[in-house]
Amino acid sequence: MKRTLALIANAFPIWIVLGCVWAWFAPGHWEWFKHWITPGLGVIMLGMGLTLRVGDFMMVFRMPRYVVVGLIAQFTIMPMAGWGIATLFGLKAGLAIGLILVACCPGGTASNVICYLARANVPLSVLMTMTSTMAAVFATPLLTKWLAGAWLPVDAWALFKSMLQVVLLPVLCGVSINAWLGRIKQPERARSWVHAIGPVLSVALIVLIVGCIVALKRDEIAAAAISLFVSVLLLHGLGFGLGYGFAALLKCPEDMRRTTSIEVGMQNSGLGASLATEHFVHLALAPVPAAISAVYHCLIGSVLAAIWGRKKKH
Repeated sequence: MKRTLALIANAFPIWIVLGCVWAWFAPGHWEWFKHWITPGLGVIMLGMGLTLRVGDFMMVFRMPRYVVVGLIAQFTIMPMAGWGIATLFGLKAGLAIGLILVACCPGGTASNVICYLARANVPLSVLMTMTSTMAAVFATPLLTKWLAGAWLPVDAWALFKSMLQVVLLPVLCGVSINAWLGRIKQPERARSWVHAIGPVLSVALIVLIVGCIVALKRDEIAAAAISLFVSVLLLHGLGFGLGYGFAALLKCPEDMRRTTSIEVGMQNSGLGASLATEHFVHLALAPVPAAISAVYHCLIGSVLAAIWGRKKKH
C-alpha cells in the first residue's frame, strides 16, 4: 500500500499535465475549488510540516554553506529573472506581477522527489525547501513589492499576513504534530503512514489548485498564449540553468549542483496561485503564470531527472 502511494506521488508531473488538460476541456469540473485554494495550500504546508522534526532545523547548522548557497540562489536568481523577463518583454501588469510573484516564491516540495530521481542530494533538498519556505514568509512579500512595484502598488504587509496564515502556522503545526506522534506507541509506524499519505494528499491539492486556475482563466490563457508560455518557460529555464551554474561557480560537488538547480528551478506554484488569487483579484492574469509554472517546472525537472538519473555523480 505504501509503495503504491509513493508511486502515485512520484508521478506528480503526469497528474499536473492531465489535470490541466482536463480543466481546459471541462472547466466546469474544476471551478468548484476556487473557494478552497487558500485552505488547500494551508493543508499542503501542514503536510510539509508533518515530514519535519525539530532536529531537522538543527541540521541546517551541520551543512550551512550549501543551505546558504541554496537560499541566495533561490531569492536572487528567480526574482531577478522574473523581473528581467517582465521588463524585457514589456508584459502587461497582470502577467508581469503574476510572473514576478511566482518567481519570488520558495522552492516547491515536488523538488524533493525530482532530486531523488536525479540522484541529487535529497537531505539537502529537504533542508533547502524547508529554509526557503521559512525565509519566504519575509522574502516573498518584500521582493514582490520591490520588483513588481513598477507595474502596480503591492501591499507587502497583506502578503506577509497571508504568508503567516498559509505557510508559517501550518508548517509549525505540522512539526508540532510530528513531535506528538513521537510520544505515542509505535511512533515510527504512525510517522511512516503520515509520510506515505501526506505527499499523495499534497499532489492532489496542487493539481486541484492548478486545474482550478486553468479552468477559471481559460480565456485569459488563450488570449495571452505566446507571451505567457514563453515568459514562464524562460523563467524556469533560467532557474534550472543558473542554479546549476551558480553552484558550479562556487565549486560545489555534482550532487549539490543538481540539488541547487532543482531547488531554484522548481517553485511553490500553489503558493503563487493562492497569493495572486487573494491579493490581485482585479488582475485576471495574475494567477495564471503560477498555474503554467507548475506544468513547466515539473516537465523540465522530470527531463533533468531522467538525464541525471543515468549519470554517475562525480
